[in-house]
Amino acid sequence: MTLGGSFALGPWQVRRAGYGAMQLAGDGVFGPPGDRDEALLVLRAAVAAGVNHLDTAQYYGSGTVNKLVREALHPYPDDLAIVSKVAARPDTDPALLRQGIEDNLATLGTQRLAAVNLRMTDPAEIPGRQFDAHLAALIQAREEGLIDGIGLSNISRLHLLRAVDQTEIVCVQNLFNLADQRSLDVLSECEARAIAFVPFCPLGLPGEQRHQLLADPVLATLGERLGVSPAQLALAWLIDLAPNILLIPGTRTRAHLAENLAAADLRLDEETRTELTRLGSRVR
Repeated sequence: MTLGGSFALGPWQVRRAGYGAMQLAGDGVFGPPGDRDEALLVLRAAVAAGVNHLDTAQYYGSGTVNKLVREALHPYPDDLAIVSKVAARPDTDPALLRQGIEDNLATLGTQRLAAVNLRMTDPAEIPGRQFDAHLAALIQAREEGLIDGIGLSNISRLHLLRAVDQTEIVCVQNLFNLADQRSLDVLSECEARAIAFVPFCPLGLPGEQRHQLLADPVLATLGERLGVSPAQLALAWLIDLAPNILLIPGTRTRAHLAENLAAADLRLDEETRTELTRLGSRVR
């Protein structure tokens, strides 16, 4: 299993199939998991399978997920890139972002993170001085050796262009999947600049959008022909779409983890690629 090959995440070279730990929290991303033992086993299975890109956050389960990551994987493998995020509203004090980074480090039991994403609450907001101040807090953290790279999340192309004028950006995390391609312009800009693009909700937003996408008869027919699940096809489409896309689908079970990771090594023929492109145009 090659996990889709690899791509640069700043100074780190990571496999294109990673793992997002958000689902290890309880329902609503709150509190502890329903099956704590399985959560620990999922994390260990991911790393054992070759995953070296792990996405987490201090506010997942109010620190619960970071504690699980530490218990399962510490001391961390040398090649494991742990990426976190800090959320910024327009009125957020930049000092709180610095505190958020330090909280992640303390709970994870590490001195340095591979990257931290500055997550915006509203991608439609026009970036201005406050965005610059928030970005500056992460630049300072990088200069002090707390993080290796700076990422952005839930942003527009305007945010990205303003940010790269000020500093290096190593990754962007935006909502993107077959059913929602509104960030295609951001993906294209990232690809042109060799910036990793990490789609969150790669199978659609939880609820009706995800259900409609995975229940689509086109996915079912193509999946049956190829001997794979609709979810695997939707993930494989992302890997196939652009070389800078890194996947971090989440799950609470080892069986589902194995299914997600296997999707990264699916090879789409031209007919399948065309059908999936048509499906994406129809459902979004």
